[in-house]
Amino acid sequence: MASQSAKVVHAALAGNVVIAVAKFAAFGLTGSSAMLTEAIHSTVDTTDQVLLLIGEARSQRAPDANHPLGYGMEIYFWSFVVAVMVLMLGGVVSLYDGVTHILKPEPLASPFIGFGVLAFAAVFEGASFAFGYREYRRIVQGRRTRLWAFIKLSKDPSLYTTLLEDSAALIGLVLAAIGQAASVGLHILWADGAASVAIGLLMTAVAAVLANETRSLIIGEGVTPLVLSRLRKVLEAEGRVADIVEISTLHLGPRSILVALTVRFRPDLTIADVSQTIRDITAAMQEAEDRIAYVYVRPASVTEP
Repeated sequence: MASQSAKVVHAALAGNVVIAVAKFAAFGLTGSSAMLTEAIHSTVDTTDQVLLLIGEARSQRAPDANHPLGYGMEIYFWSFVVAVMVLMLGGVVSLYDGVTHILKPEPLASPFIGFGVLAFAAVFEGASFAFGYREYRRIVQGRRTRLWAFIKLSKDPSLYTTLLEDSAALIGLVLAAIGQAASVGLHILWADGAASVAIGLLMTAVAAVLANETRSLIIGEGVTPLVLSRLRKVLEAEGRVADIVEISTLHLGPRSILVALTVRFRPDLTIADVSQTIRDITAAMQEAEDRIAYVYVRPASVTEP
């Protein structure tokens, strides 16, 4: 069964394929630099979503001898590819095309076709963003978490990449419309090229954010403070644990967490008691956070600080 984040990517992919075709057709009819940039933007987004789905599928593979903790982190690699190779490339191409049209501006042909396609694209992009936004609201469960904070804290690149790309796409449509309106209505022919440059800069900025967030996940990122607090409460409620020395966590993927604990058990416990306590701690932590896949417990020595 596809994960909710994969469904968000599927929704965005379906919309972007249609939008990219429409924008390329509009560029052919109008000659608008901003429309070409928007077509490139939608093509980049489509490629992104294909790569994210590849990463999502590969990350679901079962653990084996070479990867005993699973392949969950592979989604982070593919997300980094999206950020660095695809979005950056799209941003650079858009910047080049925009500068070219600023230096050699030309009047737009059939501008109303361009406006119609932008309106059509806004409906599809808005629907895709709304789908992803509903998933974001479901995850935060009514907590007052701003979208930007969610993107910074999220461990699921499929979701936050789609949200960022859809947000950028909607802003890009506004920029393209402004550029075309200024070119047609105010006869500022270079405005269309300027809109293309602005969209290129927007794509580059999104690429930088995605690259930074995914880089952090690739090198190993722990759980959010909220999840860590829940895990600590589980240990504090366990009467057989005398002291919590260390709680370390690592995301092995969006839906897989490793927890490593160093704790000091009560001195009166037998080996059998300690083994049962470890099993109980594992069960309690997995009940508190269903993404926890592995819990490793190391008893601290008496002399250990």
